[in-house]
Amino acid sequence: MSGSSSSVPAAPAEGDTPLTLSVHSMPQPVPDAAARAGGRSRMLLVLAVCALPVIASYIAYYVYRPAARTNYATLIEPQRPWPAGLALADLDGRAVDAPALRGNWILLVVGSGACDAACEKRLWLVRQLREAMGRDRDRVDKLWIVDDAAAPRAELRAALAAGTPTRVLRADAGALAHWLAPEPGHAIADHLYVIDPLGNWMMRTPADVDPSRFKRDLEKLLRASASWQPYRR
Repeated sequence: MSGSSSSVPAAPAEGDTPLTLSVHSMPQPVPDAAARAGGRSRMLLVLAVCALPVIASYIAYYVYRPAARTNYATLIEPQRPWPAGLALADLDGRAVDAPALRGNWILLVVGSGACDAACEKRLWLVRQLREAMGRDRDRVDKLWIVDDAAAPRAELRAALAAGTPTRVLRADAGALAHWLAPEPGHAIADHLYVIDPLGNWMMRTPADVDPSRFKRDLEKLLRASASWQPYRR
């Protein structure tokens, strides 16, 4: 068109080869089998290192219990389940179903209803130990089993009912003796006993208990059972 600034490109001369551009894809890296295997091995090693403390703790606690234990109180092996024939009643004579006590750890005191000074000290001690468990104290119950016909003093009963009550039940001394056992040379009433949440007697303190050392045992039990203890509502 006359006056136009545009022009049509000239056709290539005969024999000339037109210039063309070809687009080629970039070469894809080929995964190295050795590199893949090395990465997988490193990942597995990291996972193993993270899991090792957990696995070791379970093995140490449940399978291989070394002779040089750190527990202060005596572990009862095998554990002794609550006897089916051990009848319980409250102080008014009403029967109590033993399975209803399950669900928490129990700090157990056994002794006469007359409760001398040593008995009162043990009852006071279990109260203090429970409170010393801090936020885990609701996982621990206090129980006094009276093993004779003597009636506890009114002021003692009132003290045990204050705050978080200590449950007071009565059972036959002979039936208790088929379940609990003292250290040689001692009476059943000389010790504190630990009952697990399933109703098994599993630990006994020395007669002259050291509260601070026994407290560490209780803390270990609560930590070890944190994932499986069936909380009682």
